[in-house]
Amino acid sequence: MEWTILISLIIALGLLYGYFSQDRNKLQIGQPAPDFQLPDQHGNTHSLSDFRGKWLALYFYPKDDTPGCTRQACAFRDGLQEITDLGATVIGISVDDTGSHARFSRKYLLQFPLLADTAAETAARYHSLFRIGPLKFARRNTFLITPQGTVARTYLSASAARNASEVVRDLIQLEAGKKA
Repeated sequence: MEWTILISLIIALGLLYGYFSQDRNKLQIGQPAPDFQLPDQHGNTHSLSDFRGKWLALYFYPKDDTPGCTRQACAFRDGLQEITDLGATVIGISVDDTGSHARFSRKYLLQFPLLADTAAETAARYHSLFRIGPLKFARRNTFLITPQGTVARTYLSASAARNASEVVRDLIQLEAGKKA
């Protein structure tokens, strides 16, 4: 019993530290988005350059098939047509492997790539890596990347329920600003 209390306390402190320290190192608006080269749930490799000329909603999430991550993925799934109509692509990234992504994608009929960052290097480059001792998770952060490959918006500690609609709202706003 004492060990479980101690472990729970360590995890809680780690989460608090991670929450309050994440703004110190973050990507800035207008900064080039870090490159990546990662496999998706079907074994296809994707890199940032694959999305040149299109908007990219790149979202990091902690763990496949958990309540918040499922809610966020399904919100992106349900808004995918609107996002696509706005000229954007959706990509999810976590430190889970491709097999886990494949099961998660099949279970919830996700029609966008889920990239496996098993080495956690991409999450680290996007300042979206959270560690608790030897355990690694991606933070729930989203980056809206311009067709030129720069960061247009950041959503740190994104809301699983609202993130997809925030991305749609900002894509509409950014496109309207281009035309004005």
